[in-house]
Amino acid sequence: MTLLLMKRASSRLPGRIINTPASRSFSTRSISESITTIQAGSTSRTTARSCAHRPSPWSSTTPPISSLSRPLTPARYFSLTRWRSSSPPQPSPDKPQPPSKTSPLKKVASALSTPHENIYTIPNLLTVTRLIAAPFIGYCIVNNHHTLALSLFTYAGISDLLDGWIARKWNLKTVVGTIIDPLADKTLMTVLTVALATQGSLPVWLAVIILGRDVGLAIAAVYYRWISLPPPKTMSRYWDFSLPSAEVRPTTISKYNTALQLGLMGGMMVAPVVPVDMGLGLTVMQYIVATTTIWSGASYVYSKDAVKILSDAKEAKKAETEGERGQKP
Repeated sequence: MTLLLMKRASSRLPGRIINTPASRSFSTRSISESITTIQAGSTSRTTARSCAHRPSPWSSTTPPISSLSRPLTPARYFSLTRWRSSSPPQPSPDKPQPPSKTSPLKKVASALSTPHENIYTIPNLLTVTRLIAAPFIGYCIVNNHHTLALSLFTYAGISDLLDGWIARKWNLKTVVGTIIDPLADKTLMTVLTVALATQGSLPVWLAVIILGRDVGLAIAAVYYRWISLPPPKTMSRYWDFSLPSAEVRPTTISKYNTALQLGLMGGMMVAPVVPVDMGLGLTVMQYIVATTTIWSGASYVYSKDAVKILSDAKEAKKAETEGERGQKP
């Protein structure tokens, strides 16, 4: 093999080789360099041929049978394919990953996972019974059943005091309770106002003031309920009172006004039953109630704490917590 390489190297040398010590040294050095070049080329060609038959580790296909030089056996075939990795190469941790996109279905699912509260409590049930009793009281007043109307009115007043006490005593306060409790009071007040005005016991101008205020508050309640409802905004979710969205906080003057209105309505219902002249006292009471009704309606407009949207309150609390963490060293 060495003689063959020497012949090839000598055939590539140009001209004749002069037989001198310098020429012999030059010839030997040239032959050695040629042998090294030929060996390197042969090695590279052998490596290229072996790599051409080697399967890629990330190739999803098995090596062709024709590329196997030795006899093919099942054990050798599976040994050639077993070493391949079953998972693709992982991206470099330094390479920034594209931001993940949240599908609309996931957004709807997260919105539907809004926590619900237990609305089936004793205070709420008492409030519902007061709502149911309101139309029966109005019917009894219009048909001059004063004793029965006064009895139902007394029950409504006692249940109003009892449900608040139970909620505070056993911590049964709910967001829906803050809505239906004043709603029950306003429903009862509206029924009494219409019934007594129809009978002639209540002046029409006072009935207009009371009803105008209650209608304005009802429209505002519908509006705040809709804008505070977490998405998706649907009618089924709107009427789902176990899904809290806004909290109504009665103002101080509104509480006094409700007590004065109930006192006036109760006095007008008692007057036909007891043999006492209550005309002057009821007249003075009517002007006082008119003043407090207008004042309480204005307090809901100018008070910032009357209506509290729960989503805004959560965001404000989260921002405050993050601010406190940022101030810590």
